[in-house]
Amino acid sequence: MRLNRRTALGLGTVATAGTVLGAATPASAAGTTETTPTTPARAAQRVATIYTRHRTEAGGNWQAYISVADPAGQPVVAVAADADRKIEVYSVNKIAVATAVLDKVDRGLLTLDQRVEVTAAIVVPGGDGIFSLDGAYPSSVTLGHVLANLLTVSDDTAVRLCGLVAPAAEINSILVAKGFPNTQVEPVANPNRFFLGTSTPRETHDLLRALVAGTLLSPASTTFLLGLLRSPVAFTDGIRRTMSSDERARIATKAGWFADARHEAGVIFDRSGAAVLTYALFADGQADPDNFGATHPAVQARAAMGPRFLAAVDRLAGAGSTFRINTPHPSNGG
Repeated sequence: MRLNRRTALGLGTVATAGTVLGAATPASAAGTTETTPTTPARAAQRVATIYTRHRTEAGGNWQAYISVADPAGQPVVAVAADADRKIEVYSVNKIAVATAVLDKVDRGLLTLDQRVEVTAAIVVPGGDGIFSLDGAYPSSVTLGHVLANLLTVSDDTAVRLCGLVAPAAEINSILVAKGFPNTQVEPVANPNRFFLGTSTPRETHDLLRALVAGTLLSPASTTFLLGLLRSPVAFTDGIRRTMSSDERARIATKAGWFADARHEAGVIFDRSGAAVLTYALFADGQADPDNFGATHPAVQARAAMGPRFLAAVDRLAGAGSTFRINTPHPSNGG
């Protein structure tokens, strides 16, 4: 049984050029034998073929929107599969929650170094992340620490902590004002708590495109948010699983999982740090719904797609601003 809500809505906001390829693209289409594509259109065609192959192998239901940057014009659409279907996107919407919090930081209403109280009552028992593990409450952490846990280890208690500084109604209002009416959290009786809510593949894609374009948040907040999504401790079971550390650093990604859904959305950057491919991959209804690990069919499909997507755009230049990332240096203590 499909557990996600399915309500078809209207078109998104990012204008795209070129042919929408998607599931109908045959593996033998022109350009797919090219060792590494050298144009955005050929790269988009390659990405479409890769997506079609692996989502077919995984089975179940897929909704997706993927585009390849074209510095000479609008992005080229590679995949548009049920792109305007409004669905529960689970922890992928933690990007939207962080966007709303950082918008308040940009307006001087919050600061990353302000303290947030962590009580035993606010900790989600058994939830993903680390707040439920330390067993030392009450305590307090900075808002920056909250966001770091929200977007790297996908901490569920961090969602509630964000709600203390950005109530559900305010989050939704901020997102609507930024042009994302379908990317909304779901309020509950307590105004400071919410379920992570809905989006569409196109709107999640468009939010990420606005982020890397620098039109979503201030430069400082943009760099902070992308740094978390590109960090070595960000999600590694999907797109980034079989990549080197340098390759992983070129990917900003966020996954979401609940019930039978396994989602992931993010951005691939070129070697200079400019965005070259943006993806929103939402999947549900595959086999093994109780498996939240790396061997779930949809997660395995994304792990297979990831390095192939990277290779498909590896000779292309991204578009817009460049975002460097500091090379991680593991420590041995001391």
